Amino acid sequence: MDARETMYEGKSKRVIRTDDPALVILEFKDDATAFNGQKKASIDDKGRVNNAISVLLTEEVQKAGVPSHFVKRLDERRLLVKKVEIIPVEVVVRNVSAGSFAKRYAIAEGMPLAWPLVEIFYKSDALGDPLASDDVAVLLGWAKRRELAFMRDQALIVNEVLKTFFGHVNVDVIDFKLEFGRIGENLVLADEITPDGMRLWERGTGKKLDKDVFRRDLGDLSETYRNLYERLFNAPLPAVGS
Repeated sequence: MDARETMYEGKSKRVIRTDDPALVILEFKDDATAFNGQKKASIDDKGRVNNAISVLLTEEVQKAGVPSHFVKRLDERRLLVKKVEIIPVEVVVRNVSAGSFAKRYAIAEGMPLAWPLVEIFYKSDALGDPLASDDVAVLLGWAKRRELAFMRDQALIVNEVLKTFFGHVNVDVIDFKLEFGRIGENLVLADEITPDGMRLWERGTGKKLDKDVFRRDLGDLSETYRNLYERLFNAPLPAVGS
């Protein structure tokens, strides 16, 4: 599969055209951003870790029947995926109060929710990714109502898979975000599933194992991500090029 020019470069990935119009390459970068790009840094090994974790978690949710754009891993930083039309909506599932949810309602972080809460946000850095309702998303043409219902249903399936998977390594899934895309009339899980878009707390201690370490200056994000890799793969991160 021959790579061509970069089609799009985001905060953490590049999307690269291939010689097949139905396929693109996702390349994970070492860049870390927070607060809609206001805080930036380069984090050693971040791209390699996120690439490996995204493959691992995507394969797990595919086993549960969730369709995905993932095709195969190309190397330590790149994935081959189906080209999709991204729906401009982020789907967030919350199991425990944290982050913007806790701030929005002036409640303490760490409060377990009685059931998983699914929220949607409009994907717009310029607007700060505002919270939206299904009615607004349909009215403004971001998604059809059946698509929103599908995304909510699939997000809850992903939640159960992730909670079980991370539970085996004594990690609690606090919340996470997903993106979906269209391939014709069909919707699939798109983008990535990585600690960049999740809150993961060590069970029993509450130690942060996600990008909050960077957002809140809680330690070395590179070390945190390598440690998370070791938990999930039961092996150290291989040397570059291995």
